[in-house]
Amino acid sequence: MWRLMAIALCFISAWAWGAEPDIHFFSDQPIPEAALVHTPEPKPDWLLYGAPVVLLAFFFSFCLLVKWLIPFKETDMRFDLHDLPVAAQRGIGMAVILFGIAFCFGGLEAHYQMGLHGSAEAYFQQMGIGKLIAFTHAHLFGFTTSFFIIGIPFSLHFNRLKIYQWIFPLGLAASLTDVISWWGIKYVSPHFEYVTWWCGFVFSACYLWMLVALVRVLFFPRVKWFPDFINEDRQKKWDETHHKD
Repeated sequence: MWRLMAIALCFISAWAWGAEPDIHFFSDQPIPEAALVHTPEPKPDWLLYGAPVVLLAFFFSFCLLVKWLIPFKETDMRFDLHDLPVAAQRGIGMAVILFGIAFCFGGLEAHYQMGLHGSAEAYFQQMGIGKLIAFTHAHLFGFTTSFFIIGIPFSLHFNRLKIYQWIFPLGLAASLTDVISWWGIKYVSPHFEYVTWWCGFVFSACYLWMLVALVRVLFFPRVKWFPDFINEDRQKKWDETHHKD
């Protein structure tokens, strides 16, 4: 009696879960090919761990390539944000703050998605190819625009500081590498997530540094940091050397 009930439950369960009607669980017949569930073969370790390392090497190589193609050099240009028209100063300051707010909401969105899906791997695995393409387009456009708006006035104002001329392009390179890592997470290796978080830290630090500097320069001109004095001192030395007459 109990055996008959167990067999009946098996058939009912198979029917309820959509099993193929021609599958006979208690026979020696092979299961049809169409009814088999194929699992992908595990990827080799050299791909799982090597691919993220290659992407990280791409980031540093890209930065070195930009440095080689456009080396640092001081020019005769003298630029001070305070010399711009008042409307330009106000507009740049407001735009910087608005982009900073947008950046914060982007971070909150990332935190929410990680809490919802558990990991970056799970988040990108559930994302369709169409959405990932749109996601890539939107973020590349957004990263480029936001860094351009904030990076140009920052780099112009601190044009005498060699290390400050790295912050703008470094943030852009990290943004590009970050977007590439999303495709790596979905199609190559979950270990690309480490590259994603590292790039996120780099471009966030670069963006925050430029944002704070511009807000301070535009809205609080009397508040000066050590880099301001270095930049002004080098500007004076440049003027004395090249404009003696």
